[in-house]
Amino acid sequence: MHAHEHHHGPVHGLHAKATGILGGSVLATILLVLVELVSGYAAHSVALVSDGIHNLTDVPTLAISWLAMRWALRPPTAEKTYGYHRAGILAAFVNAIVLALAALLLIGESIVRLQHPVSVGTSMMIVVAVLALLINGGITLAVHRGRSDLNVRTVWIHNLGDMFSNIGIIVGALLIRWTGAEWADAVIGIGIGLMVLWSAAGILRESGHILLEGLPRDIQLQDVASAILAVPGVQEVHDIHVWTLGHELHALSCHVRIPDMQLEDSEKILTNIREALAHDFHITHTTIQFERSSHPADRELYMPEPVRQSSL
Repeated sequence: MHAHEHHHGPVHGLHAKATGILGGSVLATILLVLVELVSGYAAHSVALVSDGIHNLTDVPTLAISWLAMRWALRPPTAEKTYGYHRAGILAAFVNAIVLALAALLLIGESIVRLQHPVSVGTSMMIVVAVLALLINGGITLAVHRGRSDLNVRTVWIHNLGDMFSNIGIIVGALLIRWTGAEWADAVIGIGIGLMVLWSAAGILRESGHILLEGLPRDIQLQDVASAILAVPGVQEVHDIHVWTLGHELHALSCHVRIPDMQLEDSEKILTNIREALAHDFHITHTTIQFERSSHPADRELYMPEPVRQSSL
């Protein structure tokens, strides 16, 4: 017996709401970049121009995330049988690379500025940085509740980093105005860059793990096997594979050995297995193949090793 179960509905509400938020965020960020570049040029402020360029990296980040969210809402097709749920994971991977590159550029620029301080117009820096802080803060708050989605979390971290960058510009401008310490802006910039780089590394690690069909977070393969074996009638489970399709959408395939029985009895076992997986691990997309005790097992399929009731 070979059975499938599919559930995709719970993710659509989050994606539909986040899509609208990200669309508005793209427009707000483009406006902010224009304001920072123009005002930075007028005030001869390298800090504002560099922050405008830094915020410019948000535009492809937000646009890719927005596009990925829209794709994720599409239903499966004959060619994309799982739908487009992985679009968000792929977007997170690409965005994390952009984050890392932006952080390295910011650190490099800050080191150069530390060696060669630049005199800037602090008043213009403060006004524009406050405006940028309000915009980036609004975007961060708007996507805060959707952080469980890796793609949305990338946007959240990126804009959170922008907020600290804006705060750094404000603090640096005030220190320069009060003490003449031109190096303050550079030191803050290095700290912000290191923070963003650390965050990008975490997203790259997690999104790469998902793209390589790794086991979902907070799930242990042995626990999944134990839950299946706890279902009455199950004798052995092997060839277990668990992976992530998209936001909180996990899939499983496995082979389960059961006694010889009537079809309607095996259907009850299948239903109980599905309910256990959905309840304990939120695994709602399952492909379970039954094998009868009277048929010899195919040892080529035993990856990982088969788990029997007596071994638990």
